[in-house]
Amino acid sequence: MLNTTSTQAGPNLDPGVRDFIRITGEAYATHGAGLEKNALNARLVAEKVRAPWVTGGPVMFSIVEHSVPTPHGDVRIRVYNPDSTANKPAMIYVHGGGWVMFSLDTHDRIMREYAARAGICVIGVDYALSPEARFPVALEQVVAVVRHVHDHAVSLDINPDRLALGGDSAGANLSLSAALSLRDAGAGYRLRALVFNYGAFGIDLSADDVRKYGGPDYMLTAEEMAYFWTQYLTGDQDRSNPLAVPLLADLHDLPPAYLCVPQCDVLTTQSLLLDGRLRSAGVETRAVVYEGATHSFLEAVSISDIAEKAFSDTSTWLREHL
Repeated sequence: MLNTTSTQAGPNLDPGVRDFIRITGEAYATHGAGLEKNALNARLVAEKVRAPWVTGGPVMFSIVEHSVPTPHGDVRIRVYNPDSTANKPAMIYVHGGGWVMFSLDTHDRIMREYAARAGICVIGVDYALSPEARFPVALEQVVAVVRHVHDHAVSLDINPDRLALGGDSAGANLSLSAALSLRDAGAGYRLRALVFNYGAFGIDLSADDVRKYGGPDYMLTAEEMAYFWTQYLTGDQDRSNPLAVPLLADLHDLPPAYLCVPQCDVLTTQSLLLDGRLRSAGVETRAVVYEGATHSFLEAVSISDIAEKAFSDTSTWLREHL
């Protein structure tokens, strides 16, 4: 996700992903800043480093922003509409960044890619970041956005019966937890599909994943992931809360889910565990492991064949389920 400590990359990576890690690492080195336990500084640097990867890609018919009321203040959403077709399906997308950083802008191209490829509206959520807003603030904001989008679908010119929810990394965590919250409130019918890209679903990391992919030659280190959890959770009691740590949750009665799983990620095993538990709970799932991919690899779509394939696969699945 950050790659602030190395300008190298793992030798087993897809060539495009390897270049992505090298280039972002060099950019972070140029700015001379990593997390440094300073969230504001990390956000400013991350926006600069990620900006080149947002350029290019699909052109939208329209991009419109709205304000959505939530229990924790109004939240900005950004609606990407790829064409003039009315009443189309939509996916609410929750960006990653360890709950601490990144934005609608860093994920602009990711959302445009899904909109164009799947022929849907994509709605980005500008949720509140940690540590200023810890669990459950962002989660409750995402839940409120799902309710609002479904209930105001006519004014947004989307089909309320064909609505997906998805995200990457921390955004995948928030998406799954929001789906669980809606289900438990009797509002699960609002969602038809879920998309999880390299999600952070549990606090404990696989020792094998840490040994292979948890160091500075890959995009997300084990140390960074531990830091993000400390910034997101309010206290030790949250470590056992299934809405904060959804691998602990009862996963029954959820919509079909697509899991985009990079082979070379410190979080790989978490996605595979989630896939198995969803299946055991009777949920339709499709988990695809992308060889040579690592955390955040979708951002490298301009230079990576494996990112191109992941977007195409997920978009085809969305067309089938929406």
